[in-house]
Amino acid sequence: MKVLIAAVAFSSEMSGVQRHAFNAVQSLLLRKEIEAVHLVIAPWQRKIAQDTLWSADSRLILHAVAIEDSAISRNAWYYRHLPELACELSADIVHLAYPVPVNASGFNCPVAVTLHDMYPYEIPRNFGFPKVLVNRMILRQCLSAVDAIACVSKTTQQRMCEYLPAKLNEKAMYIPNCVMPMPEAEQPAALNWHGEPFLICIAQHRCNKNIPLLLGSFAYLLRAGKIDTRTQLFVIGINGPETKRIHEKVTQYGLSARVQLLSGVSEGELHWCYANCDALVAPSITEGFGLPVAEGLLAGCRVVCSEIGAHREFSPKHCYFVDLGDNAEQSLADTLTTALDEPRPQPLALPQFSADKIGAQYIQLYHNLLESWAVENRRKFGIAVREV
Repeated sequence: MKVLIAAVAFSSEMSGVQRHAFNAVQSLLLRKEIEAVHLVIAPWQRKIAQDTLWSADSRLILHAVAIEDSAISRNAWYYRHLPELACELSADIVHLAYPVPVNASGFNCPVAVTLHDMYPYEIPRNFGFPKVLVNRMILRQCLSAVDAIACVSKTTQQRMCEYLPAKLNEKAMYIPNCVMPMPEAEQPAALNWHGEPFLICIAQHRCNKNIPLLLGSFAYLLRAGKIDTRTQLFVIGINGPETKRIHEKVTQYGLSARVQLLSGVSEGELHWCYANCDALVAPSITEGFGLPVAEGLLAGCRVVCSEIGAHREFSPKHCYFVDLGDNAEQSLADTLTTALDEPRPQPLALPQFSADKIGAQYIQLYHNLLESWAVENRRKFGIAVREV
């Protein structure tokens, strides 16, 4: 089976979509059914892909397509040129790493997409107007055009049914993100750290991540002396619509010496943060999956997170949940204090998110798609479709 994973995205630094794509690649390479995995990225993603995908497996072929770094160019490439590339590579399955415009009639094989979230409907502020309308249009067009929708959480699948036509659920299924064991830990090169206790928040600078709330709670805890006054907060994630507001809040709360905003962190550096932090904090308003929470549990972190559906799908007994209702800032501060008073927990096994488990689910999805594709083509055209 030849699988093409299309992961052309805007960032040259690690993001949730790229981590999903790279982890999916590694889970597929564990399967004997895979003849080749063609990972398609943009030129500016090449270094991070090569640094992350350390596997020497000859079945992995990296393609960096010539494309301009703009949303219009990326969307146009997906619609116009991805079908041509899939045909050229004789792909049996095309798997889109996230929703993009799909020219369904241009493909001669089934197409699946990973649906991470319903942010264009749940939290329009992530995009602003009129970008949110464009994102909604692309999301609807993509989900209608593909042959299968792999939802990363039960919450995401439920949200899709709430916002979009119910018929889409007929081709949707739950396949969670793969949570990979981390490589050897190494202290982030850009980190200014001299042994102080620290908290981490792994989050792109977007509204749903709720970083200003965390900054307010952190400032309160320092002022009230409820945590070690040397404690630092490391916010790890790429810039976004909330970056300016986050900087303003850091200044407003007088946290310039206590908060570090980091991006471009490698997998090994991220592992170091998980292994050495006092707690991982994830105060999101909404999430599609919440990969940092899963990774934090796997690494043995104290995990303080918002009480939302996606977070509840992990291990409710092992997280400290925060109610984001009235007085959320105080609630987060109190929950953090409680968590920090407890011993650091043991790493938690999460076999349901293992590469072996997720790889098997993808293979089953692909087999089902190929069988349906063969039946449909025989019905329409009376032609034979090659066995895979």
